[in-house]
Amino acid sequence: MKRWLTSEPIQQSVFVGPALLVYAIVMVLPFLLGIYYSFSDWNGVSSQIDWVGLKNYKTILTDDPDFGRSFWFTARFTVAVVLLSNVIGFIIAYLLSKPLKSRNMLRTIFFMPNVLGGLLLGFIWQFIFTRSFSAIGQASDIGFFNLFWLGTETTAFWGLVIVSVWQGAGYLMVIYIAGLTNVPSDMMEAAAIDGASGLQILRHIVLPLIMPAVTICLFLSISWAFKSFDLNFSLTQGGPYKSTESVAMNIYYEAFKSNRYGLGTAKAVIFFVVVTVITMVQVSITKKKEVEM
Repeated sequence: MKRWLTSEPIQQSVFVGPALLVYAIVMVLPFLLGIYYSFSDWNGVSSQIDWVGLKNYKTILTDDPDFGRSFWFTARFTVAVVLLSNVIGFIIAYLLSKPLKSRNMLRTIFFMPNVLGGLLLGFIWQFIFTRSFSAIGQASDIGFFNLFWLGTETTAFWGLVIVSVWQGAGYLMVIYIAGLTNVPSDMMEAAAIDGASGLQILRHIVLPLIMPAVTICLFLSISWAFKSFDLNFSLTQGGPYKSTESVAMNIYYEAFKSNRYGLGTAKAVIFFVVVTVITMVQVSITKKKEVEM
C-alpha cells in the first residue's frame, strides 16, 4: 500500500490533479460548450436549444457586414499597436539598460500605466481627450490638441492606438530589459573594439540575442490587441458609427444585447481560430530567428 501511494503517477495526480480539474471546469468545459452553442440558435436564456448546423457560420461569412467591419478595424488596430508598442518598448528598454542614476525610477514610471485597468484607463483618457486637450488647444492654438479626438473615425482610431501603446509599452519594456540584461557585455565590447558602430552592434549582436524576448513580446501584444474590449468600451463605446467596434465588442453585443448567443459564440469560435493561426505563425517565425548564447 505504501509503495502504491509513493508511485510517481499517484504523486503527480495528487499535486497536478486539483489544478487540472479546476482548469477543465473553468476553461475547457466552457470552450467545448461554446463550440456546441455555435451550432444552435440559443438565445442565452431559454431552456430550448435547437440545432441549426452551420447556419450561424454561413450568416457571419455572407450576411453580417458589422462583423466584417469590426474585424477590419481590429486587424488595423492590432498592426498599429503591435508595431508601435514593441518599437517604443524596446527603445525605452535599451535606453534604461544603460547606467543611468534614475533608471529604476524611470522604469517604474513607464510601467505604471499597465497597472491601471482598461475601463478606468478609458474613462481617464476620455477626460483627457475631451477636456484637457481642448483646454490646451485653446490656450496654445496648437492644431494637435484642437482635433475632435473621439468624434471622427480617424482620430478615434488613433486615440485608441495612443492609449493602448501608452499602456502596453511599459510592460513590454520590462521583458526587453530582461532580455538585454542577458546579452554578454564582453561580446559588445569586443565588437566595439573591432570598430563596429552602435547601430551595427544593435543589429548584429543585440537583436539576435534577445529574439526570445521579441517572441514573447510579439505574442503578448498581438493577443492583447486582438482581444481589446474594455478600453474600446469605455473610451469610444465603439463609435463613432461603430467605426471603433472591436471583434470582442461585436461578439458581446451579439450574444448579450441582441440575445443571439448561438451566433455570438460562432463569431467567438471564428475569432479564436484566426487569432490562434496568427499567433502560431508569429511564434514559429520568430522562434527560427532565435540563436543560442
